[in-house]
Amino acid sequence: MPSPLPIPGKEAFEEQRRTFSLELVRALPQGVVETSVSTFALFVAIRIFDMPPWMKAVIVGSGSMGLLLSLFTVQIVRRLGCSVNAMAGAIWLISAAGFGVAASSENHAGCYFGGICSAGMALALAAPLMSQIYRKHYPDTLRGRLFSFSALVRAAVAGLMGWAAGLWISARGGAFSPLFWTYALCCLAMAGCVFGMAPVVLRRSVKLEWFDAFRHVANDRPFRKLLIVWMILGLGNLLGWALFVEFISNPRYGFDFDAQRVGMITSTVPMLVFIVCVIPWGMVFDRLPFYRVRALVNLFFLAGILCYYSSGSLLGLCVGIGLHGIARSGGNVLWSLWVTKFAEGDRVVEYMSVHSFLTGLRGVLAPLIAFTAAEYLGPLWVAWASTILIVVSTLMILPEIRAEGREKQAAVS
Repeated sequence: MPSPLPIPGKEAFEEQRRTFSLELVRALPQGVVETSVSTFALFVAIRIFDMPPWMKAVIVGSGSMGLLLSLFTVQIVRRLGCSVNAMAGAIWLISAAGFGVAASSENHAGCYFGGICSAGMALALAAPLMSQIYRKHYPDTLRGRLFSFSALVRAAVAGLMGWAAGLWISARGGAFSPLFWTYALCCLAMAGCVFGMAPVVLRRSVKLEWFDAFRHVANDRPFRKLLIVWMILGLGNLLGWALFVEFISNPRYGFDFDAQRVGMITSTVPMLVFIVCVIPWGMVFDRLPFYRVRALVNLFFLAGILCYYSSGSLLGLCVGIGLHGIARSGGNVLWSLWVTKFAEGDRVVEYMSVHSFLTGLRGVLAPLIAFTAAEYLGPLWVAWASTILIVVSTLMILPEIRAEGREKQAAVS
């Protein structure tokens, strides 16, 4: 199969090939890890430890807390003068340690809770750092497609892992320790892959300016508006996403599925859909105007959440989570790469750190709101609130969609 990479200068070409190859390898352990916090760590918290709502919300929001703190990771990299690769690898070593603590805590809910939250936070800290690596080593015209190849591998592994791990836990009466040791080993493998990529070094700072990246919010109006739109959209989507596992595993909501079926619905089905859709979404990202792609992804999120919570049947759950999987594949490409369309040079990591910080902020708030509201109002009301926010965010970008249409007509004429 020919490489999808273009042929620039020899040295740059080798760096691109090396990064792309290692990123494909890294997608294997990352796919395994993607089933950890969002599915099986939460399942264990619900069914094994019977944790209270606030602890379940914190587990769901741990990755978002990592995104919140990622703003400061970028500034630390600048101050230390180390490579982006070295910091990302070190962060994944912390994740491995967190999963190790959780794996050693089958009889200690508090230690399990601390280990999982630490691992979930650390997994998300590297997000803006990886975006800078993509910006440096992937060409502009193919970035979406190259990213989507590794995303496809990641999704395939996550889908298989969601089915296999659910079956394994169900067969062993909830014993989870070996599964979380597997997650720890996968984090070590991810660190090894990023250490092997060509180093990416940022402009060094002589002092720490923790919120320096926010100057771009004041100076760049399109960036500022898009952050507001994304905050409303993300809050809406995360409200619905936070309760996916709770809705079908908690007996009070009528389903009471075991680990095998929970893993199949919340991991395997959406990841199979992700596999089919992610490369087409990468091509769409490279070729179509950004705001149109954003609106299209929003519509799939909207349909998926409504169908999942309102159907009342296994088929409806699968259709709803499948539609959400279509949106998730497009959203994954957009979330990871959109700053490369708005920022130049090493500003990418600064734009991405602001985006990650705000993603983390809403990600911390959404599970707390969702679990609390579900206790008193029920999941369906949370789903309706979610869809309203997604609709509002889509309406907000209509002027930009019209402007893209006018630009396209002008280019044709």
